[in-house]
Amino acid sequence: MAFNYDEYLRVEKMPTLWCWGCGDGVILKSIIRAINAIGWDMNDVCLVSGIGCSGRMSSYVNCNTVHTTHGRTLPYATGIKLANPDKHIIVVSGDGDSLAIGGNHTIHACRRNIDINHIIINNFIYGLTNSQTSPTTPKGFWTVTAPGGNIDNQFDICELGIAAGATFVARESVLDPKKIEKVFIEGFKHKGFSLFDINSNCHVNLGRKNKMIEATDMLKWLDSRVLPKRKYDELSPEDKKDKFPTGILKHDTEAKEYCEAYAEYKAKVTAKKGGH
Repeated sequence: MAFNYDEYLRVEKMPTLWCWGCGDGVILKSIIRAINAIGWDMNDVCLVSGIGCSGRMSSYVNCNTVHTTHGRTLPYATGIKLANPDKHIIVVSGDGDSLAIGGNHTIHACRRNIDINHIIINNFIYGLTNSQTSPTTPKGFWTVTAPGGNIDNQFDICELGIAAGATFVARESVLDPKKIEKVFIEGFKHKGFSLFDINSNCHVNLGRKNKMIEATDMLKWLDSRVLPKRKYDELSPEDKKDKFPTGILKHDTEAKEYCEAYAEYKAKVTAKKGGH
């Protein structure tokens, strides 16, 4: 029996505004399948998105949604979660939104270990605003802000998240939607901050402008960059250059979740003040 996505979508908003072949649609469907697999009530789910192509995600999912300002998805999501610790919070934002203007918020959300699921749609470019360099743009790539080729080092989202203290970290690409669904299920069930680096294609504003003429050319480029962690670990240091492991890269179940720590803190302070 075919899966009925309509139950989870605002069908009146269809079709989406994303370019044909955009990976955002693959990620949207993976989110829905993961929610269905876990059995969450959509009334208990809040999806928060920012600015950029990924920001449109909140328009299409039929649950509580908040479309926030640029770079501020995680502050909004943190407030929502602290006020509603029993609800399920999903943040969807792009690489620019999450790591440039919103980079500081990402770092601190990781270290707090608040129970939020942060999906970074990593297409290596500011796609919606016509091809500016983002923190994940590979060196040498043409952008409108680096017409001679990008000279900046790119962030490794997963290494950044692990170093900052995220307790669940995973990477997959839109080439394998079932694997995306699998890591979403595990991350959504995790009690703590879950960070997902989902490599996606912007074949219009990155691919075509960097000699990947067909959409499939960019998908082949994506495929050349990622491989399962087991195979990645077997590579020599030289062969690991410009390669990125996929799968679950960190899963710490021992660290205390922030809402629980905050509740304990409030109880402690209230007790010292005599219950007032």
